[in-house]
Amino acid sequence: MSNPKLSPAPRRTNFHTPRGFYPILDAALVFVSFALAYYARYELQLIRPVFDPNRAPFEPYLPYTAVFALLVFLHYQGSGLYKSNRGRSWLEEVYTLGNGITNATVVVLGLYFLFQPLVFSRLMLLYAAVIALALLALVRAARRIVQAYLRTKGIGVQRVLVIGAGDVGRSVLRTMIARQELGYQPVGYVDDEPERASVDLGRVKGLGGLKNLGKTIRNHFVDLVVITLPWSQHDLILDLVQVCRRAGVEVRVVPDVLQLNLRQVQVENLDGIPLLGASGDVVLGGRNRLIKRIIDLALITLAAPILVILGLLIVLAIRLEGPGPILYTQKRIGLNGKAFNMIKFRSMIPNAEELRAKLVMESGEDPRHPKIKNDPRVTHVGRFIRMMSLDELPNLINIVRGQMSLVGPRPPTPDEVKLYEPWHMQRLQILPGLTGLWQVNGRSDVPFDEMCLLDIYYIENWSVKLDAQILMMTVPRVLLRHGAY
Repeated sequence: MSNPKLSPAPRRTNFHTPRGFYPILDAALVFVSFALAYYARYELQLIRPVFDPNRAPFEPYLPYTAVFALLVFLHYQGSGLYKSNRGRSWLEEVYTLGNGITNATVVVLGLYFLFQPLVFSRLMLLYAAVIALALLALVRAARRIVQAYLRTKGIGVQRVLVIGAGDVGRSVLRTMIARQELGYQPVGYVDDEPERASVDLGRVKGLGGLKNLGKTIRNHFVDLVVITLPWSQHDLILDLVQVCRRAGVEVRVVPDVLQLNLRQVQVENLDGIPLLGASGDVVLGGRNRLIKRIIDLALITLAAPILVILGLLIVLAIRLEGPGPILYTQKRIGLNGKAFNMIKFRSMIPNAEELRAKLVMESGEDPRHPKIKNDPRVTHVGRFIRMMSLDELPNLINIVRGQMSLVGPRPPTPDEVKLYEPWHMQRLQILPGLTGLWQVNGRSDVPFDEMCLLDIYYIENWSVKLDAQILMMTVPRVLLRHGAY
């Protein structure tokens, strides 16, 4: 008996602008910019020394406007600006926009000196260039805002299947999870090793081996397949690409260059021959660690008056609720596996630690990162300060001592670390933090493996800007109590 033919899986709702939309829109904005520049030059006359009682008509400027728009289009087309903006920041787009407008302005000025037209204002051309840059940049910013909103509604999001669960595969997954604004939703992964193929990585499901790849693509409504297998499996990769094409999905292959993050790969040119080298630099070593430390101490110093008042109010509330210590210390694992005593406001009954193992077992929570809902050990005051993360306020003492940082992975307990797999240990390569990337992506709702992926992404991509973004996102997450138990 023959197997019934599988029908194509329905696709998620996508939003695609018509081809040629942005080139036409850019050309229209260039013409609008020249019209506004004409008004500013001849009607408003913002700069008095160029006053001209004989107002020139706009028609002689139309050919130059058309040339300007054409030059801008050619530059943007060659720069790849009309392709997907994934992986390109808004500032990078603005830089490309500025280059195109600058080049077009220089060429149009050259035409002016070549043909010497009777009607031509260099000041108006300058106005037009500035206005065009502002309008084109605003349109790109608006597009990003609209895309982000649509992706929250499931529009324009690509469901991704990753082939390979090794270091490169996990690197792809953690980037997609950390950069949700890129519009990728990893639905699962497949691997040719049975032990890895059936194990979930947080909410990313292990979907089995490679034999039934076509069926897996259809059953899980996959839009994009990312292959992360080593190049030693070149023939297998080519076969998988053909399977994906027959299934009608996009496919991408990630080069496993030394199985390193691209930021660790140095590229040199030897007369046309690419030379790849591995950088031994650690992102958060030496100078960067000092910068991070200075920022931590500076922010704590600035906020000290408010923090002291808030801390005293919490102390008073805990004391009024009943007997017991105000502070609670617990052994945690920090930088490079070194243990330290983390300080918190006590939010549980005095004998809470003795009941912990039993509650974790009964709750069925992941013992590597247990978060128990409706924990009976939590006091009334403790429930409030835990929801608002105020129980962690004394962590600032650990930060001042150099045991923690404002931003970083949350420090685990020794019992949790004993259950770690080797790749989980990467999250202990930097100082633990008061808040971090996984906290602003769901806090307790984020499964352990996914939390590790986010922490490792943070370590590999640390910057002052990323720390600032996390700190700013922490406040609304805490106030709205996302994932707080």
